[in-house]
Order: sequence, then C-alpha cells, then structure tokens
Amino acid sequence: MSEEATPLEALALELLRIPSVIGDEDAIAGHIVDWGNARGFHRVQRAGDNVALHARPFREGAPKLLLVGHLDTVPVSDENRPRLDDGRIYGLGSSDMKCADALILHVLEQSLTRACAYDVSGILYAREEGPFEASGFPEIMAAAPDLFEDVGLAIAMEPTNNHFELGCLGTMHARVRFHGQRAHSARPWQGRNAIHMAAPFLSHIAALEPRDCTYDGLLFREVCSATMAEFEGARNVIPGSFLLNVNFRFAPDRSSSEAIAWMAEQVREAVGAEAIDQGEVTIEITDVCPSGRVCHENEHLLALKDVAAEGSETRAKQAWTDVGRLSELGIDAMNFGPGSGSQAHQVGEWCSRETLEAGRVLMERWLFPDEA
Repeated sequence: MSEEATPLEALALELLRIPSVIGDEDAIAGHIVDWGNARGFHRVQRAGDNVALHARPFREGAPKLLLVGHLDTVPVSDENRPRLDDGRIYGLGSSDMKCADALILHVLEQSLTRACAYDVSGILYAREEGPFEASGFPEIMAAAPDLFEDVGLAIAMEPTNNHFELGCLGTMHARVRFHGQRAHSARPWQGRNAIHMAAPFLSHIAALEPRDCTYDGLLFREVCSATMAEFEGARNVIPGSFLLNVNFRFAPDRSSSEAIAWMAEQVREAVGAEAIDQGEVTIEITDVCPSGRVCHENEHLLALKDVAAEGSETRAKQAWTDVGRLSELGIDAMNFGPGSGSQAHQVGEWCSRETLEAGRVLMERWLFPDEA
C-alpha cells in the first residue's frame, strides 16, 4: 500500500495523536466537537467528555442507525507513536478503537452530501474501559435521549476484524476477602495466615472448566478467573487479610442477579458456609455489566450481511461490550469494527490498513446503496 494516508487514515491518525487514557478524554471530546461544527453538522452535543453527532435532521420514515464508539484508551504501556508502517496504523487505541471512531466520523460526514438509506447518529463516549457505573454512556444518553428512540439497529464498533459478532458476555467483578490474624512469620502459630485461608477457594476456581453455552445458535464460553491479589503486611509478617479480585464472564443465558448468586455459591462451596457465616470470608460485588442478547433476525443486520464480503463470519462476542447496555434498553445491537481483538490493549497496538479500508467500503455499500 502507499505510505500516503487516505483521508480516513489521516482522520484516524489525527485521533491517535490526542492522548485519551481513561479519565482524560476532555481534549479528544473537544476536538470532535470542533470537527463536527466545522463541517456544519445539524447537531453536535457535548455532555461531559461525551459527544453526540447527527449530520442532518431526521427524515420521516427513514430507519435510525446508531453508531457507538468509546474515546478512551487503556494506560500507556510503550512508546507507540501514531504512524503508518508496513500496512498497519500504529498507536495506542488504534484497534480499540480509534480507527473505528474515525470510521464513525467518516460515515457521518459522507451522509451530509450523499443519499443515505439511514438516519445515522454517532455516540462517542468516555470511560468505557473502567467500571460499568463510571462509563460516560449514561451521561450522553441522558443529554440526547431522542437518539436512542426508535433505533432500528445500533452498532458498537468494537474490534471484530469486520466480522459480525452478536450478543456479548456479561462481566462481573467480586472482591473475596479472607480475614485471618496477623503474626510474626517466625511464630506463625500465633496468627492465622489469610493467604493460606484462600487456598481452597483458589483451587476451586482453578479447577472450574469453561462452560460452553449455545445461545440463539451461537457459542459463548463462560469463564471465571482470579485476576488480582492484595494483602496487608510485609515479607516477614503473617498477613491478617488477603483479598482476591475474581472476574466472572457469564453467558447470555444468565441474568446479572443469577451471576451474582453463582459467585456466592462458588465461594460457599469452596470455603464452607460456616466461614462465611462467621465473617472469616466476605464477598463484595464491585461491578456487574449485563450480557447482550443476539439479534439474528434484525432486518438491518440482514441487509448489512447481504452486502458483506465473502468470508465474513457471524459469531458470538466472547467479551463484554455496550451491546449489553443497549440490550437492556431494548435496542437491537451488534458488534462490528475494523480493529483486531487480538491487538486490543497490546504493546505496539496496530490496526490493519486493509481491514479499515474494507470496513469503509462495506459501510458505504450498505448506507449508500443508490450509488452502487
């Protein structure tokens, strides 16, 4: 490919050059507001560090399409400067998901002057990479509620390599704390080692096999993992407290409340009811994100699939996205984007230039069919 950036790639690089680590999205939100206003969009609305965009007024009878992307990235892990190199667009957040954000803006800009089959709106929001309750999504939804009404299809443009990923896993984080008794490590019998107390639960979690769930014809894999550990003390101290963060990725056949009950049962089964009843082991649910339903039969999804390139797959989303939140709102939603899931949060993150261009071509063939 030419080393000269296409207009879409130039827009992606523009976004990549603006740091937007989670919690620091003010600059990129302001940039997008200025970008939309400079192009004469009918509506550019900012709420906090979140932006809603609509290029033209809604038309009577036109189906509504909502394109959704997040502005934040995970924290910086390397010196991955934005650039084109060897068929790739490099930069923190290139796959997850600033190249997709650029595609959203590109589609909106094109809809200003071309005959679009849909009334397209874009939502670009902050703090997706953090806890469910801290996301900027509810803030922009409250500020622009009409964009979420009578939506024919919403697309969370998370990285899928341009495949159609339906539904999503729910995700839950639980803090399981073991309460022991502090002592000097030379005299451990004077205390109770909280780390050792966690051994049965860790063994229990480690022995759990993934649960395969076929839901509406798609295979989701349910998994549970200990992901973080904290303790009180020093290397010569028997710790009196030990905490595990446990992440449960649950299939769409479970509700959030059922997932919470499942976690409580795993702890109880591993350590015994007495340890829980006596307060030796406590559980705190810190974050629950709902699973997403599958919208196989949505007419707009079917129309998109009709113009897709050969080799495009339909599969389950083996992760959480805001498809779960949109599902709770009663909106048919799917995951589709040019980034690569295997590149998300990686050192040296990149997005394929070829895949980004293919995503542009597919979206334009779908949205502007009269020009085909």
